[in-house]
Amino acid sequence: MKTFTIPTREQVTPANQAIFDNLKNMIGFVPNLYATFAHSDHALGNFLTLQNSKTSINAKEREVLNLVVSEINDCSYCLSAHTVFAKKNGFTDEQIIEIRKAEITFDPKLAILAQLAKSITENKGHADAQLLTEFYEAGYNEGNLVDIIMIIGDKVITNYLHAVTEIPVDWPLAPSLK
Repeated sequence: MKTFTIPTREQVTPANQAIFDNLKNMIGFVPNLYATFAHSDHALGNFLTLQNSKTSINAKEREVLNLVVSEINDCSYCLSAHTVFAKKNGFTDEQIIEIRKAEITFDPKLAILAQLAKSITENKGHADAQLLTEFYEAGYNEGNLVDIIMIIGDKVITNYLHAVTEIPVDWPLAPSLK
């Protein structure tokens, strides 16, 4: 397999250079995965628009989705990055492990969210009907479901990009569950 390069700021379009500058200001560096998107003149901007779009899903719920989907798709890059973000959103190391396993004991609403995300991801969009019923009973609605599917799609994009490119993880490595 060809080694996939990570472009530097000087190697990308002016539009992507501006995005690199914004990422560096916000995060402190340009993550390798985002830089990889910049091989395309448009993918990085398009992806960030998707990732930063308005949603009915709060930050903690979003990290649950990110971690569950990345665990199922075996994406060490996204698991590592989202472990950092989950901690910033108040989750403990133990809770993050529960989230990744979709076996949450500390919050019933997040538990059903994790189980539904696992079902949707494992079954290529065909969620278990009982989990959908429990999802609605937990207080979620159809709009939330659509937003969740958007977030799952966002995460599948990055999981697949990392799987194909195998670019180095530049976040503290998340522990393996295996």
